[in-house]
Amino acid sequence: MAWSCSGKSNAELVDNLLRAGILSTPRVVQAFKRVDRKYYVSDPSDSYRDSPSYIGYGATISAPHMHANAIENLEPFLKPNANVLDVGSGSGYLLGLFHSLVQPGGTVLGIDHIPELVALSRANLSRDPTTASALCADERSPVDPSVPESKTMQCILADGRQGAPEGFVPSGGWQAIHVGAAAPHLPQKLVDQLASPGRMFIPVGVQDQSIYQVDKDEQGNVTKKRLYGVRYVPLTDREAQHPQGGSP
Repeated sequence: MAWSCSGKSNAELVDNLLRAGILSTPRVVQAFKRVDRKYYVSDPSDSYRDSPSYIGYGATISAPHMHANAIENLEPFLKPNANVLDVGSGSGYLLGLFHSLVQPGGTVLGIDHIPELVALSRANLSRDPTTASALCADERSPVDPSVPESKTMQCILADGRQGAPEGFVPSGGWQAIHVGAAAPHLPQKLVDQLASPGRMFIPVGVQDQSIYQVDKDEQGNVTKKRLYGVRYVPLTDREAQHPQGGSP
């Protein structure tokens, strides 16, 4: 599946995604208009181009149409007060979109296993005026939205294959989980952390990859649905993703 919805501005990019039918839900459209992609790309010329863009350390920010597909799929679970986990948060762009959709009262946690990408994500979110005030400065403790004036978004260093670290998983689990790299098989620890009800959007496979919608109902029953074929970078360990370590 491929589209070309590139624009000369964030508004034009979003309008093109809407016109193509990739974006359709009004509140999702508004979230995409609020969170400007220019803050999250390494090359300014890629800001509104409908294609993946390299951000360093073996990682890319996905094409806008893929992010739009992911958000539209998860939207029924991205309501105010919802808790969202983004595995392989990379540039931080999806964290901003998720945060816009789950306020007031929701929390968003991004995890990545490359320290430089965690730093990049936090820097991007800090310079985006729509997210800067929500970003938690303390990476060691989970946010607590029940505390007045508490921050509601974090990005931390962790192995996404294991889910969020102990102490960071909200009571009842995550209403929505997004995975930004292809797992060789469905990670059970992520399924375990999914709320009842909840939904996960995840690419699965090695040579032949597909996006799967994983739903957990109120009784805890899990169902999987294949949506379409894709080509993602693999969900792997730090050394395999970027053997050279510190250099981009």
